[in-house]
Amino acid sequence: MELILYQNKILREKCGEIKEFDRDLENTASEMLGIMYKNNGVGLSAPQVGIGKRLIAVNIGQAPVVLANPKVMEKSGKEIMEEGCLSFPGLFLKIERPGRIKVKAQSIKGESIEFETKGLLARVLQHEIDHLDGILFIDRIGFFKRWKIRKKLKELAKPQKT
Repeated sequence: MELILYQNKILREKCGEIKEFDRDLENTASEMLGIMYKNNGVGLSAPQVGIGKRLIAVNIGQAPVVLANPKVMEKSGKEIMEEGCLSFPGLFLKIERPGRIKVKAQSIKGESIEFETKGLLARVLQHEIDHLDGILFIDRIGFFKRWKIRKKLKELAKPQKT
């Protein structure tokens, strides 16, 4: 399992629901957390490691949260904060998102979870859930801002040397 970077087509695909909650899913979640920590991230989605399933891992400093089949059910307020993305190394953009959300998901054991959150956790969850629908944070900025970062996007799109 390795980190997928910008321009890989899997980042634009809508992910399928998780139906099996087994040891493989737990291992995938554990590996995702490891990759997230290794890259100093606060969130990671399954497509960012080449898996087309609705699974995210998040840790904003308290404890890791792994969610299967997450959905934002309600949202309110607006906040603008700087965001980065492990699939876009070195790129940080100010993104407007709802400040408070209600999320419905399943644990990696298949149990239903529903909670409300705000602030950084709400932002990270929205960012990662977007990935599950093929939406990237660069899609959340206007044409002019995207035009201004076009050079950086071209650099990121170049094949990576290994």
